[in-house]
Amino acid sequence: MKLILDKNVLDQAPEQLLRQAGYAYLMDRNSGQESYVRRLGRGFYPRFHLYLAEQGNQVILNLHLDQKQASYEGAHAHNAEYDGETVEAEMARIKSYTQNIFKF
Repeated sequence: MKLILDKNVLDQAPEQLLRQAGYAYLMDRNSGQESYVRRLGRGFYPRFHLYLAEQGNQVILNLHLDQKQASYEGAHAHNAEYDGETVEAEMARIKSYTQNIFKF
């Protein structure tokens, strides 16, 4: 699920917004890709996984829910939800940290 914010009306850096919402920075050691995660329990999974991108004057948050790690060695795919009630509720929670104009 994606959320697009106008970065000109943000009163803080997107990374700070995510930290306030309980997200931690994550660097994938294999791909070097940066993202943010929020665990739902004590283990690594399930967790919300969010990619942050900036494009012109827009900040794009791309969120999904990782249910579990890849099932077998060498696999990169995992069981994830990209929409649905849980993901929508989390995106609404993230939106609550902004007092800005947003669009889908």
